[in-house]
This record gives sequence, C-alpha cells and structure tokens, in this order.
Amino acid sequence: MTVQDIKPTTGSQPVPILPDNAPFPPDQRAWLNGFFAGLLSVEALPGVMPLTGTLPATAGLALAADDDDAPWHDPAMAIGERMTLAEGKPMKRRLFAAMAQQDCGQCGYLCQTYAEALESGVETKQNLCAPGGKETSRMLKKLLEQSPSSAVEATAVLATVAAPKEPGKPGYARDLPVEATFVSATRITGEASEKDARHVVFDISQSGIDYVPGDSFGLMPTNDPALADAVLAAMRAPADFPIQGGKTFRDALIQDYALGAAPDMLFELVSYMVGGDRRVKAKALAKGLDPEGDAATYDVLAVLEKFGPIHPDPEAFLECLEPLQPRLYSISSSPLATPGQLHLTVDAVRYRIGSRKRSGVASTFLAERLEPAAPVKVYIQKAHGFALPADPMTPIIMVGPGTGIAPFRSFLWHREAVRAQGTPVGKSWLFFGHQREATDFFYRDELEQLATTGALTTLTTAWSRDGEAKIYVQDRMREHGPQVWQWLKAGAHVYVCGDAKRMAKDVETALIEIAADHGSMSPAGAKDFIAELKAAARYQADVY
Repeated sequence: MTVQDIKPTTGSQPVPILPDNAPFPPDQRAWLNGFFAGLLSVEALPGVMPLTGTLPATAGLALAADDDDAPWHDPAMAIGERMTLAEGKPMKRRLFAAMAQQDCGQCGYLCQTYAEALESGVETKQNLCAPGGKETSRMLKKLLEQSPSSAVEATAVLATVAAPKEPGKPGYARDLPVEATFVSATRITGEASEKDARHVVFDISQSGIDYVPGDSFGLMPTNDPALADAVLAAMRAPADFPIQGGKTFRDALIQDYALGAAPDMLFELVSYMVGGDRRVKAKALAKGLDPEGDAATYDVLAVLEKFGPIHPDPEAFLECLEPLQPRLYSISSSPLATPGQLHLTVDAVRYRIGSRKRSGVASTFLAERLEPAAPVKVYIQKAHGFALPADPMTPIIMVGPGTGIAPFRSFLWHREAVRAQGTPVGKSWLFFGHQREATDFFYRDELEQLATTGALTTLTTAWSRDGEAKIYVQDRMREHGPQVWQWLKAGAHVYVCGDAKRMAKDVETALIEIAADHGSMSPAGAKDFIAELKAAARYQADVY
C-alpha cells in the first residue's frame, strides 16, 4: 500500500490521500488523510479537509507526546522494573524502556531514537541492542507483535513518507567503517594478576577520522577460527561449503555471524531436528524459558554439542544466527598528545563454563589474533553527553575503576597538552580502583608524571583484594566526603566510567550520601541535587 498522489479539486469533497482499500477503519482513514495533508503541506489546496477533532485511539497512541521523563532510563534498573514503569505508555516509549538504557551508540542510535526508528518502521532489526542482548530483543519482538494489525499498517504508511535515515559519514557510522592499522596490544597488568589488561594502539593517520576525548572507538572483530572449526566439526559440515554471496561456510562463521549466546531461532531449528526430551527442552529455550537453569551457558557450539548430533543445512543454520556486531571501546588517548594514534584500554575476557574455555570476541581479537600492521575496520562513535567541560579551568572529578580509567587517561593527557601550550587548566581528581596495587595499577608511571606537571591534582586509589576488607572507589569517595563536597560547591564536573549494573549505581549512591551528609540536605533533597547535576551536564557517565 502506498500514499496516493494528491490532486487538487474544485469541489467541496476532501482529497483522499490514502486509498479506499487501505486496511484502516473509516475513522482512522479519515484522520490519517488529514494528518498526511498537514504533513505534506497540502492544507491550502482546494477540497482538502484540515486535521480536526480527536485522534482515533491507535493513531493517538502512536503520536502521543513524550512527556513522561522516561523514569526507566537507568542502566542499573532490571528490565522487568523498566517495563512496569512504561505500562500504558505509547508503543515507542515501551520500546524505549526495553532497551539497555546505556546510550552507548553501538546500535547506531541512542536508546530512545532506536525505539522510535523501530516504531516508525525506519528500522526493522530488533537485535541491535548489544548490551541488552536476548533480553531486550525478546521484549522488542513481544511488544511489536502485540501491536494491533491496523497500527502496524499505519506504521508502515508513516514510514513511507518519513524522511529516510540520513547516510553517515565514512568512519563515523557503524555501517560505514574505514580501515585503521593495528600497532600493538601491550599487557599492563602484572603476570600474577587475575586479569589480562591491554594497552592497545592503532594508527589512524591514514584513516581520515579524528576524535575528541570522550568519544568511543568501534571496531569490527572476527571470531576465533578455532571456534568456527569446532562448530564445523560438531555439525560435520565441510568448511568449503559455498554460501550464497560467494563465501565459504567457514569464512562466514569467522567473519559475519555471532557465535556467542545462542539465539532463540537456533533453539527453534533444533526443536524440529531432535525428539523426546531434547525437543521439549529446545522448544522451551526457544520461548525464552529456562527449564533446567542452564540457559545462560548456551553459546552456538554448546547447542550443537548438547543437542547433537544434528546436521542442518549450512545456509538454514546461518539464518538462525545473529550478525556479528561491532564492539565499542572508550578511547584512552588524546589527539593533542598522540596525533595520528588512537589508544584503548581493554581487558582480555577469558573464562570457563564446564570443561570449555570461552573468550570475549573482540578483546581476544585484539590481545591474541591481530598481527602488527593488520588492517581493521573501525569507526568513531561520537560522545553523547560525555565530554570535558568547555572551560579548561573547570575542576573535574573522575571515577574509573579497572578499564573504566580509559576516558580519564584521555582527559588527563588532553589537559596536559593544553597546559603545555600555555593555557591554564583546572584541578582534577581521579578515583581509580582494582584488585591489587602490585599487579593492577594501570598507568601508574604516567599518573605519577601527570601529578608532577599539575594535570592531575589528586589521585585516590582503592584495592579490593589487598586487605581483609574489600575497598572500592565509592568507599574512598565517602572517606573523602568533605573534600568531594567542597569540589562540587566549587563547580566541579563528575564523571563515571565502568560497570553500569553495580559500580555506577554505587557511586551515585555515595554522591547522594555525600550531598546529604556534608551539604546539610535531606535524602530527597540530595537526590534532587544529583539530578540537577545531571541536568546541568555536571554529572556524566560512560557505562557498559
């Protein structure tokens, strides 16, 4: 169905914009005709009926104002609680609540704009929210399936006249990556550390991209070839099986498809290929159930091993997998301090489930599989509400345990470069924490150097495994509560980077307590004060 051409008439009958066979009730069709007339600026044409009266229920719901302040926009909040807060809201607001609320940009949108794109029909992919994973994609699917058929058709009509998504600039959109050159991934944790953190360097001098502190770096990883080979072996499928598009089955598994958490569609495929108890369990897992409490352990290979032997057609199998998504990392360098280079701070993720070793796709891609001078497809994700103050004299408080230090290394080196050029810079305070000082003190020499130049005013550390009690950055903030409050009174901006579910929430709680204890505020007043900091862009978070 398409919107009809508009032809002025000389009579008194309204111009029909939607065809008579459009799948809407008469009141909706009449209202939409008026809506499109206004949208297409044809209200002055003779015979066009202006938009008047009350919106039909479905159309009114779709176009309702966003006046709810999105109380669910909290990455630490569980999806069930978020959806409860969004009950009764227009569809695009419920879709918004289903997102992970991190505004990370990995999907190519912000949480709200991704929801709006889905609701309008401009975007059809329901699996782009990487932090939300299957939990979010399942909820999005459920919500969109609940839409009345007439509303779905109305959405399609709206999409035909909505402005198409503007193409991005090469190097600044996930769909338009450019090539950068991998230089190195140097371990910055001690050999005795439980973590393997890497300082990663890329040469971007020929890539045509630039960045500012606070931006993120997107890269297109590939899967471990050994994992792809294990999938092939479990399926007893030939590596060179040709896939539509010209690739071999093995290359497609390595380059194009996610081999992590098993999608619901894969369980559905399996349920048609096995019988008995295996079929019952596969059908339950396909519905998002967890009958034996082990759903979280299933990656693609685990499904093949648990339910096998099965031998699906390779192309049918690939259709059940999710596309391999780009990964985003906070940039830990400054273009003023290291022009032509871009640095990351990355934990190489490795763990075991049962007897199998598993690993993070992108982190081990960087730490293990890339050779120096290798080209990598990359892009810059511009920051959304996470940047240094415009005035370099503004004091800053930075809270970044573990790899959360990344953007603050960028901030500090940027301020040092500005200071070296002759511009005074304000005070800076870094709260950094990890497990053990002896093995996990990232960039210690650099931080000590920055302290001698004045770029770093105060460094406070927290080591969670060096004493009998576990000490975290939020504990150190409380210990220094009077000083933190004085900085806030002096106009300091607060930045937090790291874990969204626990650390960031704990840091916010600590700040609320500091405001209450040292600012003589009630608990409610202290919460309002932190909310005011956020509204004034004086409290910014980069969480994941």
